[in-house]
Amino acid sequence: MTNLYFISGATGGLGKAFAVECASRGWDLFLTDMRQDALEVLATGLIRTYGVRIIYQPLDLTDATALQSMFDLIQREGWKFRGLINVAGLDYEGLFTERSNAEISSILQVNIEATLLLTHTLLQYRNILLPFRIINVSSLAAFFSMPVKATYAASKRFLLDFSIALREELRGENVTVTVLCPAGLPTTQGSITSIEAQGVMGQITTADIGKVAFQTIEAAERGKAVVIPGTLNQVIRWLGGMVPAPTVSTLIGKRWRAARQTNYGQTADIKWKNVKISSNALTG
Repeated sequence: MTNLYFISGATGGLGKAFAVECASRGWDLFLTDMRQDALEVLATGLIRTYGVRIIYQPLDLTDATALQSMFDLIQREGWKFRGLINVAGLDYEGLFTERSNAEISSILQVNIEATLLLTHTLLQYRNILLPFRIINVSSLAAFFSMPVKATYAASKRFLLDFSIALREELRGENVTVTVLCPAGLPTTQGSITSIEAQGVMGQITTADIGKVAFQTIEAAERGKAVVIPGTLNQVIRWLGGMVPAPTVSTLIGKRWRAARQTNYGQTADIKWKNVKISSNALTG
């Protein structure tokens, strides 16, 4: 196989939407996620519906040995790639001081380290006869310092800056890098609960994942650098840039505190509820 699109976090809401969008264009896929059964179901459905070829590999992105084993497999099989979509992401929502060292480390391993290793390795195995498209899923949170999501937002800022810099490094090598910065996406029950807790603001900034996948693929094909789905989200990003960062952080903190109170009652004002967002949740 010489024209594979690699998608991490493929069985989550956004990952699945990207898989469907790619398959509908006739592109063969290499899918990874943690659950073998979910990958099997997704692969079977895509093969039956679109007639594409699918390779799938269960993978825990926090397991360095498993990640290297997959790289070794790619080398042995001689597979070549036409694109990479880094969807997998992790967040543990709550105060930084209440997170365990393992939780903090996991966020960095999935959101940053695994993304860099996948990108670095697959660039070595790209099909040089075709344009190679890289899509990194960041977040609207990348543009703001966000209390209660401090590590997550900082990791997404890293992906934003890394993507833009890498795009420039690879200019002229038939490689494009596009970074997606969505606000709320209803990809898991945890993210849906978080969106609902934010009330009207959460609802109007939430995007349709199928539409987001389509728009992002289209943008990547044109070589666009940054995609922020939704006019309102683009306005929020622009307005946020006009206000001092400490002020924005204070406003966001008040918003999240109100959201937690709405979702969990008055105890949230004393100690914020710990919510684990699964590996495919991408909330703003």
